[in-house]
This record gives sequence, structure tokens and C-alpha cells, in this order.
Amino acid sequence: MAGIGRLSTNDSVLLLCDMQEKFRPNIFQFTNIVSNAARLLQASRVLGIPSILTEQYPKGLGPTVPELGAEGMTAHAKTRFTMMIDVVEKELQDLGNPKQAILCGIEAHACIACTTFDLLEKGMEVHIVVDAVSSRSQTDRLFALSRLKQSGAYLTTTEAVLLQLVQDAKHPNFKEIQRLLTHPSPDTDLLGFIGAL
Repeated sequence: MAGIGRLSTNDSVLLLCDMQEKFRPNIFQFTNIVSNAARLLQASRVLGIPSILTEQYPKGLGPTVPELGAEGMTAHAKTRFTMMIDVVEKELQDLGNPKQAILCGIEAHACIACTTFDLLEKGMEVHIVVDAVSSRSQTDRLFALSRLKQSGAYLTTTEAVLLQLVQDAKHPNFKEIQRLLTHPSPDTDLLGFIGAL
């Protein structure tokens, strides 16, 4: 059964990449991307999945936007285009080197791509939440997702992740997760991606 991409709460980590104030006016579907990522973060807290947050050059690009709901989290500052900086590598080791990464944030063709490549090279499964990932350009976003799929990342959606993690309406936290699914995920204009698959 190895390699089918079944998510598990026991061996996953949520990676939140660079959803910062200065990106707000320029990133395609920014508001909806952050809204979906915020639901993933809420679910990770309910289900006990650890989460890691980075910020790209916060001195110039500002802090993480408040609507992500990441207050109280340590934001790891970076200048590299990968989240896999030393402090994040150390945090993953301290977590017992989880085997699955649930990845969301920006930009798809830059920091999401570089992070994905690094995680795949480490032997981790990468689940890119396509409706919680974007770029300034929809073209860069769609071709980055297609490219990352070619490299072996799994493409998924916010709602699919939440349902796969609980797997059963009898799960003790199902009601809390169900509340996060009351309203459908906002549309982030991904239908154009179907032709690129």
C-alpha cells in the first residue's frame, strides 16, 4: 500500500508558507487561498497535527496576515525559496521526522516548488493543497502544480484533506471538522488546471 498517498494524523505535519501582508495585493486569489489555509490550520489544531510557519524576508514583506489565525506560532524568517531552512529541519527532527507534509501558501512556482523538491528528496510524501496555494500569475500557479505532480507530489484540496484525516463520521473529532466544512471551500479558479493534467 506504500505510495498511494493516504493521509494520516499520526505522521503528518502542516507547512504554512509565506502568507504575508505585502503579498496581499499581488497574489492571485489571495483572500481565498488564506481562507482555505486557515481552515487547514484550525483542523490541524483539532486533530493534533503539528504545524510549521515561515515568512519570506519579513523585514521587507511584512508579517503573516492575521486572518490565517497563526497567532502564537513562531514564524521562521527566511531568505531562501525553500521552507527547509536549518531551524525547520530541526523542528521536523524534533517531531520525529513525519513522513507526510501537507503544504500550502505562496508562491507555487517559487517557495512551494523549492520546498516540495527538498521534501521529496528527503523521502517525504508531499500533499499540495491546490486551493490553498497560489502565485502572482495564474499561469505560474497552474504550470507549477503540473510540474510538481510530475515530480511525485500529490495534489489535493482543503476539503479532501480534512475528510481524509478523519476518515469516519465516528471519529471523535468529526463534529469539529464537520463545522469547518459547513460552507464549501471558496473557488480559487482552478478549473483551468484540468486541461494541464
